[in-house]
Amino acid sequence: MKKIITLNINGDDYDLAIKPTDFLVDIVRDTVGLTGTKKGCNIGDCGACTVLVDGRPILSCLTLAMSVVGKKIKTIEGVADGPELDPVQQAFIDKGAIQCGFCTPGMILSTTALLERNPAPTEEEIKHGLAGNICRCTGYVKIIDAVKHAAVLKTKEGTDVR
Repeated sequence: MKKIITLNINGDDYDLAIKPTDFLVDIVRDTVGLTGTKKGCNIGDCGACTVLVDGRPILSCLTLAMSVVGKKIKTIEGVADGPELDPVQQAFIDKGAIQCGFCTPGMILSTTALLERNPAPTEEEIKHGLAGNICRCTGYVKIIDAVKHAAVLKTKEGTDVR
């Protein structure tokens, strides 16, 4: 039996009819139509489905949609402010850390959360912050470089992580 809930995704409220067993990844992608959140392994190992809930990275393939009612959900579509890319997104482009792009949304959201907690992370802290995200293309060197570059861009621009 479906229940009507309201989810706040990227600052917009969505009234949705969902089953109690629906996972957030499916609601975001299939019901709301925000397909930037990727559905990878579906068991919480790859991080492709990472979204931010109240600023913290979570695996949406393991999160029941009902459990995030009343919380602020941010997907990759909510990172940029209008047509201008967020410094984290720009850093991933600048450093070539986006190869096939499948892991990129989860990596960017995990990076966003990391830089909010720690605006100047060490390489070890970056590795720890991205530990739940798997990339099969880059070998992580370019991704780590992108996170370091994002920290510099954010400091130069004086912006806060959104």
